[in-house]
Amino acid sequence: MRRIGSILIAVALALTASAAARDRFDQWVAQTELPPVLSETSTEIHDRNGQLLRAYQVGNGLWRLAVHPSEVDQDYIDMLIRYEDKRFWQHKGVDPLALARAAGQALWHGRTVSGGSTLTMQVARLLEDGTTGRWTGKLRQMRVALALERRLSKADILQLYLQHAPFGANLEGVRAASFAWFGKEPRRLTPAEAALLVALPQSPETRRPDRHMEAAKTARDRVLQRLAGHGALSSEQVAAARQARLPEQLRPFPRYAAHLGDWLRAGDGTAGRFDLTLSRDVQRHMEDIAERAAAAAGPRLSVAIVVADHTSGNILATVGSAGYSAADARLGFVDMSRAIRSPGSLLKPLIYGLAFDQGLAHPETLIHDGPVSYGQYSPRNFDGQFRGDIRVRDALQQSLNIPVIRLTDALGPARVAAALERSGAALHVPGGRPGLAIALGGLGMSLHDLVQLYSALASGGQGPALRVDTSVHRLLPRLISPEAAWQIGDILVGLAPPAGAPAGRIAYKTGTSYGHRDAWAIGYDGAHVIGVWMGRADGTPVPGAFGGELAAPVLFDAFARLKPDLARLPPPPPSTLIVSSAELPAPLARFRPRDTEGTDKDNAVQVAFPPDGARLSNSGEPLSIKLRGGVAPFTVLTDGYPVLTGLHHREFDLPSPGSGFSTLVVLDRDGQSDRVHIQIE
Repeated sequence: MRRIGSILIAVALALTASAAARDRFDQWVAQTELPPVLSETSTEIHDRNGQLLRAYQVGNGLWRLAVHPSEVDQDYIDMLIRYEDKRFWQHKGVDPLALARAAGQALWHGRTVSGGSTLTMQVARLLEDGTTGRWTGKLRQMRVALALERRLSKADILQLYLQHAPFGANLEGVRAASFAWFGKEPRRLTPAEAALLVALPQSPETRRPDRHMEAAKTARDRVLQRLAGHGALSSEQVAAARQARLPEQLRPFPRYAAHLGDWLRAGDGTAGRFDLTLSRDVQRHMEDIAERAAAAAGPRLSVAIVVADHTSGNILATVGSAGYSAADARLGFVDMSRAIRSPGSLLKPLIYGLAFDQGLAHPETLIHDGPVSYGQYSPRNFDGQFRGDIRVRDALQQSLNIPVIRLTDALGPARVAAALERSGAALHVPGGRPGLAIALGGLGMSLHDLVQLYSALASGGQGPALRVDTSVHRLLPRLISPEAAWQIGDILVGLAPPAGAPAGRIAYKTGTSYGHRDAWAIGYDGAHVIGVWMGRADGTPVPGAFGGELAAPVLFDAFARLKPDLARLPPPPPSTLIVSSAELPAPLARFRPRDTEGTDKDNAVQVAFPPDGARLSNSGEPLSIKLRGGVAPFTVLTDGYPVLTGLHHREFDLPSPGSGFSTLVVLDRDGQSDRVHIQIE
C-alpha cells in the first residue's frame, strides 16, 4: 500500500508540474508583444468598374497593395498552402510534425533540406522583419506565431501573408507581384504564374526572373513537380506550365488619370482608396489621343481633355497633360485641365442663350456687325472686317466679336458673370469686376468649369454637377431656358466639322485666347460632352494656333474613340419659336441696343403683375398681366414663344401657359424687355 501511495504521489506531482509548465507556457504566449499588423498600404485610385487606375508607393518606397483572400485566385491559395504549410488550417501556429521532419532531414543530409516554418511563422518574421538563421530568431517566430493564432483568425493570418510576402525588387504582397510580373490582378492566374508566385518569397532576389531566369524557372518547376506529386496538378498541366515563358522584366504599375489622382490624394491624404466615375478604357483612349495630338503639334505643346456624361454628371475621363513628366519640354507635370486660362470665344453661346431668354434676340434676328465704341473700348472681329447686317445664327457660327459685345452690353456683364457662377464655375476676373471683355475671354476659367458650362447647355439649360467620385447626384441652378438651350445647340450643330468628320451630329464651339496662348474646342451630342485645350503650359504664345485648326480635330477624334455611334441631339421643346427672319415679331426682327436714340431708359417696360417668382393658383383661366412704362405696341412671349403681339394696352389677359414653371417676356416697340418667372399650381 505504501508503494502504491508513493506512485500516486509521484503521478500527482508530475501532473502538477505539467499543469504548472502548461500554465507558464500559456502565460509566456499570452504576454507576447506582437508587432503591428496594420502596415501602410498603397493609396489606390479605381474606376467605375473597380479597375485600378493608379497606385502610390508606401512611405519606404515599397509597392504594397491591400488585398483580401477573396480577391486572389483560389488555385494559387491552395497551391501555396499545399507547398508551404499543408496543415495550415489545423495547427495552432507551429506544426510539430513539420519541425520534426525538417530536423530529421537536416541530421540525415547534414544540411537544411526543407524548412519547418508554418505560414503563420513566416507572417511573424515578415511583420518583425526578422531572420530565421539563428535558433533564437526561430524561437521568437514560434512565440509570435502562437500568439497570432490566439488573437487572429486563420483568414486574417492568410491575408497578412498575401499582403506582406516579398516578391523581389520593392514588391510586397501578391497583388503588387501580380501587377509587376504579369500586369494584372491576381484573381485569375495560370498554374505557371501561380507556381512562380509560390516560389518567389522563399528567395525573392535570387529568383527574380528578370535577373535570374534559370533560378526562377528551376524554383517554379520544383513547385509544379511537388504539386503534381500531391495530385493537385495533372501531368498535362505540369507539362504545359513548364513550357510557359517567364516574365523578362518588371511591368510598370497602372498610372491613368495621374493628375487627378494627385489632386484627390492632396485633398485627402488619409484615404486609402478612391472609387471614381471614370472609365479606364475611356481614360486610356483619351490619353492616347492627347499624346498623339501633342506629338503632332510640337515639342512644347500640351493637351488636356475632359469627357463627361451630361445626363448623369459622371466624368468619364480627365487628362491633365500629354504625358506625366517633370523633365519634358511640355511640363507634363502641370494639370492643364484645372489650370486657369482665358476661354477665348467659348462663352459666346451662353451669352446668346441669355439674350434669347431676355427677348433681346432670336436665332433669325438681324444684328449689325459694324464699328462700335464703349468709352475707350472699341472691339474688333478677329479678321478686322465688318459684315453689316447679319443673322444672329450666322454671327455665332462665325464667332464674330462685335455682335456678342453688343448683346453683352444689353444684358449687362454682371448678368453674364452671375450665370457663369450659377454654372458652378470659379471665375477669375481681372480687377474683380466683369466688363464687356468677358464675352471675348477677358477672364480666367478652367477646362473643367467650361465642360460643366457646356454640360448645362447640352442638358437643356440645366444639368447635374459634374463629379469624379460617387457623391450624391446634384442638380445645378438653371442657366437658360430649354428653348434657348435647344436654339444654341441647333446653331452649333450647324458648324462645319473638321475634314473627314461627321457633319450635323456634334454641337461644338472653338475658341482662341488673346495672343494665341490657348486653343479650345468643346462639343456635345445627346449624351456626352467633351472639352479639349491645347497650348503651352507656361502660357507663352503659340503663333498661328487657332482652336478650329488645332483643337477641333482632337475633339472629333475623341468622340470617335468614345463610341461608334453618336447620340442624336433632342428635338425642340414644343414652345420653341421656329420661324424665318421675315416671320419674327417686330421687336425681334432686328436687334436694337438699349441705348438706341429715342429710347427712354427711365421709362423701360416692366411687368408690374405678376411679380417675379410668383406662385399662382389657376384652373386654366387667363392670367391678368399689368405693365408699366415702355412704348407700345407690346409683344408677350411665353417660354420663348410669342402668344400676343401688337398690344397697345398695359393691362390685358394672357392665355394660361398651364401648370408648372413658365417664363414670361414682354418686349416694347424699341426692343426694351422685362421678364418674370412664375409657377402655376
